[in-house]
Amino acid sequence: MKVFNFVFDSKSRTSLILTVTASLIFGFYFLGTTFSANDFNISQLKLKLKDAEKCKNRCRPPGSQVWPEGIVAKTSNLEMRPLWGSFDDTKHSNRSLLAIAAGIKQKYLVDKIITKFLQDEFVVMVFHYDGIVDQWGDLEWASRVIHVSAMNQTKWWFAKRFLHPDIVAEYDYIFLWDEDLDIKQFNPGRYISIITEEKLDISQPALDPTKSEIHHQITVRQKNSKVHRRYFKLRGGGRCYENSTGPPCFGWVEMMAPVFSRVAWRCAWYLIQNDLIHGWGIDFQLGYCAQGDRKQKVGVVDAEYIVHLGVPSLGGSNHANNVSRTSHMNTKNSSYTDDLIKPLNSSETHAGDDRGEVRKQSYIEMRIFWRRWDKAVENDKCWVDRYANDQKNG
Repeated sequence: MKVFNFVFDSKSRTSLILTVTASLIFGFYFLGTTFSANDFNISQLKLKLKDAEKCKNRCRPPGSQVWPEGIVAKTSNLEMRPLWGSFDDTKHSNRSLLAIAAGIKQKYLVDKIITKFLQDEFVVMVFHYDGIVDQWGDLEWASRVIHVSAMNQTKWWFAKRFLHPDIVAEYDYIFLWDEDLDIKQFNPGRYISIITEEKLDISQPALDPTKSEIHHQITVRQKNSKVHRRYFKLRGGGRCYENSTGPPCFGWVEMMAPVFSRVAWRCAWYLIQNDLIHGWGIDFQLGYCAQGDRKQKVGVVDAEYIVHLGVPSLGGSNHANNVSRTSHMNTKNSSYTDDLIKPLNSSETHAGDDRGEVRKQSYIEMRIFWRRWDKAVENDKCWVDRYANDQKNG
């Protein structure tokens, strides 16, 4: 067997030692770098997972996920912007909105209303239900307000489409008013001060009983009172007793001149049915939108009152006379509904006059609304009626 003897001189041994040492150093460096890289990648992965979980929990408006959050404009407003130059964002100091349905026949009344609200720095939006806009152009404020026109539509139709909560989110209060109101004794600024002080989420000015068309006694002005939230009636129909804790005896306003806080309107907007344009029936449910107990958060302001003239528009009045919350159960009875949808008296229907038909449609829509409400309550097993124990009117 052949034996190999390796003989290294001192120079060769030195070279070998350096080579082995360099290899070991490189090997350790390579392994260390690999482990460090793996540790770094693991740390980065953990960080990404943590960030992903945080991002997953962020509430983003649908459709906005593609954009970085800081560029997303979630709300808007009804401010008109100049084509050039600066804009004074503090001009409307009280940040409240008046939205009013208007026809040219009530131009005089509407002019008085809008002029007074603009003096208190309100933003104003006019819903022209008769399609006539140009004939308002001679008024001083015509170019300072928003005009929206659609033929033969109610203020609820307009409100559902043009007052989305994200559009009016900057306004503290939304006044959604009819046109047939005399506000000679009314001060919008003082009214806001009162409802802010009283913490009313839903309110209305009281009605002067000597000059107004009255549908519900709770809306009548009480002398020597700033605000009232209930009323009593011990005789006749629609009675309200001491134990009556539901609308329209307690915590209720009528729909000719409602005022909503921002949070209440965000709730109320969802209650307005897109296809039921007259809005009958929703007034008895709006108390759910009060941020707390409706018996405290819904009220009628006596210190600032108006006159409801009851001028027919769009064929008739915009509210059902003397229809109570409890009567809705009876609308499932067809004979009762047939009685409801008849005009209340023959004077409401004239040749060439559609007021009777409008009134009839309003009752039909109310019947649909209550059936829709009952079905929703029955089907939603998670919904809890916080006013289930409230006593209705007698």
